Amino acid sequence: MTARHEEIAEELRRAIDREEYAVGSRLLPETELAARYGVSRGTVRQAIAALTSEGLIGSRQGARRVVLASRRNQSFAELRSFAQWARAMGRTATGRVVSSEYRPATAQDSARLQAPIGVPVLHVLRLRGLDGEPVLLERTVYADWIAPAVERIEADCPSVTQRLFADTGLVFAYGEHLIDAVAAGAQDAELLGVRRTSPLLRVRRVTTTREGRPVEWSDDRYRSDAVSFSVHNSIGNNPLARQTGPGAT
Repeated sequence: MTARHEEIAEELRRAIDREEYAVGSRLLPETELAARYGVSRGTVRQAIAALTSEGLIGSRQGARRVVLASRRNQSFAELRSFAQWARAMGRTATGRVVSSEYRPATAQDSARLQAPIGVPVLHVLRLRGLDGEPVLLERTVYADWIAPAVERIEADCPSVTQRLFADTGLVFAYGEHLIDAVAAGAQDAELLGVRRTSPLLRVRRVTTTREGRPVEWSDDRYRSDAVSFSVHNSIGNNPLARQTGPGAT
């Protein structure tokens, strides 16, 4: 017989999938959920704990729970961290910081992060894997206001997104992605275990808070034989736009 907290957890998963709770929104308080399902707050906490362990909900002491992801396939219409996406597929995400250093913000950093030119921003090169197999190189530049919190995260943390939420309450709410293909250079080839000039899927993105404040910009390079993406669209909603030529930057 299925335990009541497991039934409630599944009902909440379905509600998230139906977008009754949108990504970035808050769950109802425990007291209201307990009243809705006719159970104790302890039972509700058990259900929420299950969703938190799956990466669907973020939990921070003293704050309402925030929806971080749904169980749908990874889509560029939905912002989801690498670790959350891996967990949704039943895979284990791994991460390792290859290098981390402050550099003065360039004109490109300034434009993408809305930061003054020359202000120190944090550059992190991180190797990500699925079940221990390297599949992704992330070259991320963090805005000066969030960089100290990123520095405090251990080098092998599987989910920077969830750790930043737990430590600071930060929710990555919006992302703009540009997708193209590049040839693996010497460093990419060595770290990803592929031949030099092998094709890599590159996703360049800028991520912001709900208020539109830039958090990071990143150049992510995936092994083309290990990862694929899906894009869901309709006549009224098309999250994917194609660009060609010099404007595709």
